[in-house]
Amino acid sequence: MRAAIFDIDGTLLDSVDLHAAAWVAAFRHFGVETEPAAVRRQIGKGGDLLMPVFLPRERCAREGAEIEAYRSDLFKRDYLSRVRPFPAVRPLFERLRAAGLAVALASSGKKDEVAHYQEILGIADLVAVATSSDDADRSKPHPDIFAAVLERLGTGDAIAVGDTPYDAEAAGKAGIATIGVLCGGFPEADLSAAGCIAIYRDPQDLLDGFDASPFVRPPGGTR
Repeated sequence: MRAAIFDIDGTLLDSVDLHAAAWVAAFRHFGVETEPAAVRRQIGKGGDLLMPVFLPRERCAREGAEIEAYRSDLFKRDYLSRVRPFPAVRPLFERLRAAGLAVALASSGKKDEVAHYQEILGIADLVAVATSSDDADRSKPHPDIFAAVLERLGTGDAIAVGDTPYDAEAAGKAGIATIGVLCGGFPEADLSAAGCIAIYRDPQDLLDGFDASPFVRPPGGTR
């Protein structure tokens, strides 16, 4: 079976600014001032790769787990209730299922966050496989999370959908082409440079152009 593998934050949910704000607040709690725009550009990576951008590696080794736990609790307490879906996510998933594709989720988020996101999106009944940071030793842009999805799906015939260059880089290392979406805030040029084979504004735009999308007309061949 062919598959469509989706990132969640910034791809299906309008949550990137909220995650960035939570990281800025968490860093400040530990005495580190950061620029919100600089932090935002790192959203899409797991905390293991985000923190070393702003902290010395020795401090990450010493306090990284504590900082990430604080950030996670802060996000759930002060920001999670403000997360909203982008339009047309469920109709897009229904269209994919009708076209014979399995739908999977590949997120750098925590397992409980991914489960809650499926509730927010109303898509749990349409998702064949959902993976989280618990399923990968290394976060994006390493390919581990996509490798875990492919193993659980039992197929290598998949296309990923993501909003960051880190999604495209990670999927590419796992042998998966990526469709980019702009709703997470990364410039189109960055997504193209990372290897995205097509770029859409958001899930609604992908749904509207589905019949001409790589899901139906993949590069280099026909379905």
